[in-house]
Amino acid sequence: MSLKNLNVSKKIHRFLLNKLKDRRTLEIYKKFELELDTNKNFIVAVSGGPDSLALSFLSKIYSIKKSLVAKYFIVDHRLRNNSTSEAKYIQKKLKNFSIKLNILAWRGLKPNKNIQSVAREKRYELLCDKAKKLKIETILVGHHLDDLFENFFLRILRGSGLQGLISLDRETQKNNINLIRPLINIDKEDLVYISNHVFGSYVQDPSNKDDKFKRVKVRNLLKELSLEGLDRNKFFLTIKNLKFANENIKFYTKKNLEENVTILKKKQSAIIKKNFFSQSEEVIFRSFGEVIKIIGKKYYTSRGKKIEKIIELVKSKSAFRVTLGGCLIKKVNETVILSKE
Repeated sequence: MSLKNLNVSKKIHRFLLNKLKDRRTLEIYKKFELELDTNKNFIVAVSGGPDSLALSFLSKIYSIKKSLVAKYFIVDHRLRNNSTSEAKYIQKKLKNFSIKLNILAWRGLKPNKNIQSVAREKRYELLCDKAKKLKIETILVGHHLDDLFENFFLRILRGSGLQGLISLDRETQKNNINLIRPLINIDKEDLVYISNHVFGSYVQDPSNKDDKFKRVKVRNLLKELSLEGLDRNKFFLTIKNLKFANENIKFYTKKNLEENVTILKKKQSAIIKKNFFSQSEEVIFRSFGEVIKIIGKKYYTSRGKKIEKIIELVKSKSAFRVTLGGCLIKKVNETVILSKE
């Protein structure tokens, strides 16, 4: 970097840090800093909306204060005619704040159904691939408190179990990359405030108002419930209590796997003891799904109904042979054996 560019960069850094003189911005940043709490370089997933622009600012401040490298990427899905021009507009906007935004384009055929979910998976795939190339283990994404509530109701509509209902955790893994949501306890109103306070404007994604998408319908429902007196604090407390219950189940699931499962031959096969199936239903279900995932070398767990049917077979039959999730599963006397299909 030339001396001139270095001086410009320092000037912009001072400008950004001066934004923390605003009391509300400083309070939001402090909450963000506590939530992120990392000393490793990271990638920031940007979309152009107020959430991700606020994330761009907060993470930039964090990287300056902690002397970390932060890489910024936006995925151009090319599902709308103006998506590329929007990505370039955000790129130019962030450049004015010494934030270098790189564009990742989704090339190839586009889906005709489940558009949002497929696009979301493609976004993570492109971001995770880039993280691996850069040897960066962490990606920051802009999910916030409102997303947590929306996700809860969406999972109810899908008939999800406990683990699904509270699946939007602060940290998860995707393709062996850590996804961190440092905004998960911050209200969207605060993020809109930061976006306007720092950048002056943001991009509105028209799909966020299109009620043909289930997420938009849920968002509108939550607004109506809020007008009817929905207490967000009590709702958050409910989710927090459910997470506590889930942690207990995870503990006993791990214990069941350690005590009643033997993994053999470089994770090519597993032997499950009889006592494995003497636990609570949820512990058995999660444990069995995890063994299938390990032996089948799958990222996602097999569908719940299929796992439940095999568990019923284990309890009702002395011998059987089926396949699921890339595994051959058979019962011999009182022992269940899984092997890579």
